[in-house]
Order: sequence, then structure tokens, then C-alpha cells
Amino acid sequence: MPGFEVFGDEEKKEILDVLDTGVLFRYEFPEQRRGVYKVRTFEENFARYCGVGYAQAVTSGTAALKVGLTALGVGPGDEVITQCFTFVATWEAIFDVGAVPVFAEVDETLNMDPADLEKKITSRTKAIVPVHMLGAQARIREIKAIADKHGIPVLEDTAQAAGGSLDGKRLGTFGACGTFSFDAVKTMTTGEGGMIITDDEKLWRNMSEYHDHGHDHVPNPGTRGGEGRNFIGFNFRMMELQGAIGLAQLAKLDDMISRQKKNKAALKEAIGKIKDVSFRTILDETGDTATFIAFFLPDGERAKAVNALLKENGAGAIAFGSNTWHFYPKWEHLLAGSTLNTSGWPFTGPDGKRRVIYDKDALPASAALMDRLLVYQVPVKLTEERLAQMVAALEKAAQI
Repeated sequence: MPGFEVFGDEEKKEILDVLDTGVLFRYEFPEQRRGVYKVRTFEENFARYCGVGYAQAVTSGTAALKVGLTALGVGPGDEVITQCFTFVATWEAIFDVGAVPVFAEVDETLNMDPADLEKKITSRTKAIVPVHMLGAQARIREIKAIADKHGIPVLEDTAQAAGGSLDGKRLGTFGACGTFSFDAVKTMTTGEGGMIITDDEKLWRNMSEYHDHGHDHVPNPGTRGGEGRNFIGFNFRMMELQGAIGLAQLAKLDDMISRQKKNKAALKEAIGKIKDVSFRTILDETGDTATFIAFFLPDGERAKAVNALLKENGAGAIAFGSNTWHFYPKWEHLLAGSTLNTSGWPFTGPDGKRRVIYDKDALPASAALMDRLLVYQVPVKLTEERLAQMVAALEKAAQI
């Protein structure tokens, strides 16, 4: 990863198609654009790739989460359960629709622990957002079964796992909807951008209208609908240049994942020589996107010692236990209730009372896992020289 490693003539051709029309806006201008609708075509191709009926392109993976949650009817007074190991966007979007994030433990899949999920469900739980973190599958079948038992919709955050699957079914297709990110460091990228997929036509229609200021989007070729409004909306439209890049990147996605799998296998062989190492649980190796390789040492001290040696030899790994973007105890602004809003929202309600307080020590099982976890990003292109450097560093680590 990421997809910019393979930018080439295909992306240039799609972009030039847009520039030749002079139309960057995804709607309207039918005569000027001469049949070129890159975002619409990207949506159609992505839906077909995932095996679903509908796809809605938006400006980012974060926007995808907000649009999806809004379309599901989540709002103030609601709780949304997600996991404590994710990018901050997951819970930012929950706050931004007015709901309160509730964090569940992760297990050795590095994704939501279904057993802890069930403990966190209350009468206020209105959605569950598991994350297919670091490119591999959450226990989505178990999570969906628990959600169905309680009548709660599931939104799959598939931001880091485009192209992944479980038992032949694409990630993002198990729940009511699935969201994706195409930002600058994703396996397929449009620089910024996101997508939401679903088989529910009404849900898609609501997302389509909401993301474009509430325009009704009734059939009216070349425009944005009949100019009626069913509800208020906002602006999360993807523009044609992003859609153009997305088309070219989607066509390369399977090949990029194949390359990542080859590179991951080479790294796994070298990592496996380290004493007492174990690997993250992958539920379906065939459906893994191989975006990252994650491994555990027996304890935190051993993980630190191994990583110190790897760093000394130019092959340091990511220690997510101390990463400030992705792990609950390191989100100092969340724990402190920091906000620009003078009322204290979203941590404080309209009545002036604190809505939620987060305890950094509330998720001990996840903390214990993360303390001994090391991770490498897996590139699409891995030179022989860089691989040799990493293998040599890992061989030194195997000697301690």
C-alpha cells in the first residue's frame, strides 16, 4: 500500500477525459460533458465489484460514516458501539451525528470482540460499527448475529479493507451498509474520497439525497432531480477528478492486493523466525487484503526490545500501543472532552450536564494485546533491496 505506487497512464487517461469536458461537478451540464460521468460510473463499477445493488460516492471515508449513520437514523440521545482500535474518524462521525460512541474491546483479530460487544448493548444502542482494521476481517458473522438478535443495524467500517472478503463475500456487504476510504494511504486511492455500499434501495436513496443538500434525485437526466426536498442535507459530493482516478484504481485493486500478499508472505517468513512470535488471527487468508502484517511478542517488554533492534537496523515496526491516532487510551482529546464548542458539545448536552466521560483504563484486554503488538505496512511495490534490509533486521531480532 498505497495505490499511488502504481499511478500510471490509466489514471492520466481517465483524468484527461474529465479535463477535456471542463466539467468537474458530478451532476448537470449534460451537453458540455458529452456523456462523461466518472463518479456515476465509479459508483456503478464499485457496486458491481462488491456484488451489491448500490454505491454512493462521497468526499472521504469520514463523510461515508456520517452519511451512512445519518441515513440509518442515528442521532442525539443514541449510542453507537464501535471498537477501541480504529482511526479517530470512526468515533468522530458518531459524535458528529449527535450520538455517543461506546467502545468495545478487540480480540486477536484486532477487531471487535463479539463477547464484549454484547455486554455493551443498551436500550439506547442504535447502531454497531465494527471495523475491518488493518485490512483483515472482523468476526462480522458473529457481530451481525448479535445485532440481529437485538434488532440493531450494522454499519461496517471497511476503510482499510477495500477488496477484502470473508468466505467469498466482500467485506462491507454483511451489514445494512459498508463504508470505504480512498485517502492518500489506502490500497486504492483517489487522494481523498469515500464510498458507501448497500443492497437497500431506500437507504441508498436517502444517502444519495442527504449527501447533496437534500436534492431529491428523481429521474431527470443531466440534473439533480425535480428540485424537491424530502429532508435537509449537506454537501459530501465527490467530484469528477476523484471519480476518474477511482475508476483506474479499482481496475488495479485485485492486482495490488495480489502483490501485497506476495510481499506479506516474504515478511511473514522472516518474522516467523523470531522466538515466541505469534501472528494476528486472520479469519480467511484468501480474503485478506494483506495491507498490513501484525504480530505479537509474549509481553510488552519483549516487543519493545525487538522493535528497538529493528529500528537500529532500519526496519522499525509500528507499535500501535503507543500510536496516538488509532488506540483508545492515546486519544487525549477524547479522554479530556476537548471541543471548540463553547457549550461543551458533544461531551456536554444542551442542559449543561456531561453526557459522557471516558476512562483510559476501561479496556484492559485490548491494552494488554496492543502492548505486545508490532505491525508493518505492506507496500504494493517492495524492492529487493528494501526486502533484504528488512529480512536482515528481522534475522537479528531472531537472535535475541
